[in-house]
Amino acid sequence: MPPPEQRLALAELFGDGRQELIDHIPHCRRLGMVVEHVGPRMARVRLPWRDELIGDPVRRVVFGGAITTLVDHASGLAVFCSLPELTAIATLDLRVDYLRAAAPDHALVGEAHCYKLTRHVAFVRAAAWEVTPDDPFASCLATFMLGANSSLSPVARALRADKEPA
Repeated sequence: MPPPEQRLALAELFGDGRQELIDHIPHCRRLGMVVEHVGPRMARVRLPWRDELIGDPVRRVVFGGAITTLVDHASGLAVFCSLPELTAIATLDLRVDYLRAAAPDHALVGEAHCYKLTRHVAFVRAAAWEVTPDDPFASCLATFMLGANSSLSPVARALRADKEPA
């Protein structure tokens, strides 16, 4: 984790409802993900309830892939909120423990915290809930490669595009 006084690349975007941080990702738009809050080394993302997310129609349980996508995306965003300079990242490892089935007909929330940042790897903890963070239905541990390729990070490209004159 960088020292508290270290500049963070996305610091000027910290706050509620920073949708521009995921609008450039087609599958996030398709799933209807919403950025609720981003801050130093953390991100909280909401996945609104939709019937098409159901994986078990009898119990109306959400498909596990949608939950994995939610915590993966919140985790990646937490990593971006931890970096002094934006760089491309890639998920190296992501373990999701399903603690119980998510209750049907509720939006799902994933919140991630980047608790350790090294030169090449970021370490993240995340949880997902539908009612209260005190009763998560899933927890997650993940690692991300920093500088995954030589291209500009997708977040940096999206932010640059927003600033360019039309």
